[in-house]
Amino acid sequence: MRVVHLGVGNFHRAHQAWYTAHASDAGDWGIAAFTGRSSGVADALGPQDGLYTLVTRSADGDAFEVVGSLSEVRAAAEHDRLLELLGRPEVVLVTITVTERGYVLDADNHLDAADERVQADAAALRADPRAAVTSMPARLVAGLGARRDAGAGAITVLSCDNLPDNGSLTRAVVVGFAELVDETLASWIDEHVEFATSMVDRITPATTDGDRRLVEHTQGYVDADPVPTEPFSEWVVSGSFAAGRPRWESAGATLVDDVTPFEQRKLWLLNGSHSLLAYAASVRGHATVDEAVADPTCRAWVEQLWDEACRHLTLPPTELAAYRSALLERFGNARVQHRLAQIAADGSSKLGVRVLAVLRAERAAGRVPTGCATALAGWVLHLRGVGVPVRDAGADRARAAAAVEDLEAAVTGVLETLGPDLGSDTALVDAVTAQAYALRS
Repeated sequence: MRVVHLGVGNFHRAHQAWYTAHASDAGDWGIAAFTGRSSGVADALGPQDGLYTLVTRSADGDAFEVVGSLSEVRAAAEHDRLLELLGRPEVVLVTITVTERGYVLDADNHLDAADERVQADAAALRADPRAAVTSMPARLVAGLGARRDAGAGAITVLSCDNLPDNGSLTRAVVVGFAELVDETLASWIDEHVEFATSMVDRITPATTDGDRRLVEHTQGYVDADPVPTEPFSEWVVSGSFAAGRPRWESAGATLVDDVTPFEQRKLWLLNGSHSLLAYAASVRGHATVDEAVADPTCRAWVEQLWDEACRHLTLPPTELAAYRSALLERFGNARVQHRLAQIAADGSSKLGVRVLAVLRAERAAGRVPTGCATALAGWVLHLRGVGVPVRDAGADRARAAAAVEDLEAAVTGVLETLGPDLGSDTALVDAVTAQAYALRS
């Protein structure tokens, strides 16, 4: 066992775990995976020795594969085991999929030192370096502290979450948290820990009881937590792995010097349009991505957003056109059943990197982007109780702003929670308000 993973869920198991299982040196590696908050995945996979079924759904049918790269699956509460593993010299890599919210960022994409969890975790580690903590930055800092104390040497941390330049961001969050606890540990991290960057692209819905029944019926065994996914998969990785890594490139991963062009393409085209559909298409009564993209009105919104985003992407136009065409095919795969309610969760932490980056680029160019405005209008209505239910622990301010009776005032207030400059941008407020009225008509 040479890899520790934080945030084991379907996204990780359809991607990093699969690439590790298919690497040419897979036998030299193994993943100790820890849940993010709930112990559900650990409870399901523990009795299965970490084995699970990947169900790849194409238009022609399903393909089933038992993936065995998870050597153990632990609940987040098993903190002592995390410290023990990170104190071992043979463990040389930590991978992370905790979603955008797990990084505990403030409005400027720095560690939110005022967050109650951050303050409680920092106080706990100052009192006892082995104390149980709950946030990802604290868990990682505690583990790296145990590694320093054990003299276990260098290690690489690889973020696989949907955040721009996620390696540098993870470094800033981790070092920032370490500085709240122990300045000497922050210095040690700077000297001994590498932070790599990656872009992950594979649509992975939540597991349903129907998936479990399908596996039992077709494969003849019970899997408590299979993972449904699509045939398409892309992983682009950049960074230094001085202490080693699996040969992911032998399984199809791409190693590059700069992930940024691929990362922006994926965030702005795939994730941006997913968020647009989650909010705006659910207002029209759609429940899944394939339903939404089959609606000509929704598809026109998506194409509009993509036109706006592509004006600011640096990849060749032919490559962008091919990616857009492939996305439409992927979105239209009715057998994947990617639910809009799943995508809609935690919009307050997702919209900044998925939609606002394009919005700000368009406004800087003197344009009012209708596609971006439609996504934001859908989110405002979502916060007002229209469409899929709100599941967003970070949206309290935005929900309060959205609750006022006057729609234009609600739009202004919600935009201010995303950025004071947005709420004072009259042309943008007018565009988002107009799209909100249009969505409700």
